[in-house]
Amino acid sequence: MSRVATAHLPLHGGKAPAYLFQRMTKLAREISLAIILEYGTQELMSRLSDPYWFQAFGCVIGYDWHSSGVTTVVCGALKEAWKPIWNETGLYIAGGKGATSRKTPREIEALAPELKIAPDGLIYASRMSAKVDNTALQDGYQIYHHSFVFDREGRWAVIQQGMNEENGFARRYHWLSEGVADFVDEPHAGIITADKAEPLNMVAHESDAARNASVELALEKPSKTLQELKRIQHLELPAHHSILARDINPDRIATSLQAAYESQAQNYEQLLGVKNVGPKTIRALALLSEIVYGASPSFADPARFSFAHGGKDKIPYPVDRVTYDRSIHILHTAVERAKVGDREKMDAIKRLQMQFEVN
Repeated sequence: MSRVATAHLPLHGGKAPAYLFQRMTKLAREISLAIILEYGTQELMSRLSDPYWFQAFGCVIGYDWHSSGVTTVVCGALKEAWKPIWNETGLYIAGGKGATSRKTPREIEALAPELKIAPDGLIYASRMSAKVDNTALQDGYQIYHHSFVFDREGRWAVIQQGMNEENGFARRYHWLSEGVADFVDEPHAGIITADKAEPLNMVAHESDAARNASVELALEKPSKTLQELKRIQHLELPAHHSILARDINPDRIATSLQAAYESQAQNYEQLLGVKNVGPKTIRALALLSEIVYGASPSFADPARFSFAHGGKDKIPYPVDRVTYDRSIHILHTAVERAKVGDREKMDAIKRLQMQFEVN
């Protein structure tokens, strides 16, 4: 089931204080171990793919409640937290912010000896999820953070974030492998943002006809497609049209159309996966799909509109270091005892949760 949520994620600079990041790493490790011990790696990935749970998790470990840094720092803390226990849990995380995100394929390949499956499918999922959110879903947010979570069995989750420098906000995209039947048809587990947009949404189910038409157009000789694009530069399109012909320069996408033609893609996922096919090519094909075939793409935004230890900005209150360290100790002790069969503390934590749910 797709999940949607609302959160204000203004772009924030700076870093988490060293004293806080160290604690975040420790608490993230203990919480992860507790969940994996009780429910397995799939459950933890499922929770991380839920925008509500991820946001609450960031609050619990004390980073922030509404900034773009919730995504980058929490994922960074998880990466540091899991490294020492990868062999124990069989759960891994690759990628990160900026240049680190581009290292994701190499990091997955480096962990291939630990996996029960070949890494190719994981690398493909990483690449396609980023391509979808940067190219097929054109909402004004440029992807700059990509974290890829996976386990030995080949199940995976993605947490990635885009920025919009014009409005000063970020948008976070969540994926979960078990919910992805098709990379280009409603693939997201959830998207969280504060900014409502009218994007070109080629992964909406309603865009199916436009996707098929785009593939048909990509199979045409590029010269014919370019001729059609130049012709519509002079057409008077309806005022409501969200793709402006004047924004598409046929000469600048000629190389991309040639690459698409040479690929002879048989479906939209293959077309999207072509190396040189970027946002402008996708927009041009979507525009032609509507004009030539009458297949309109969707412009519906797939995004919709708690604290335990304080926050780094002293909101809602300063980080309580004593309570924070006590929480880490309690969870660590509970997990270690549960490993050797003593479940008293873990069961006590469960009873607290049940009491909370009753109340």
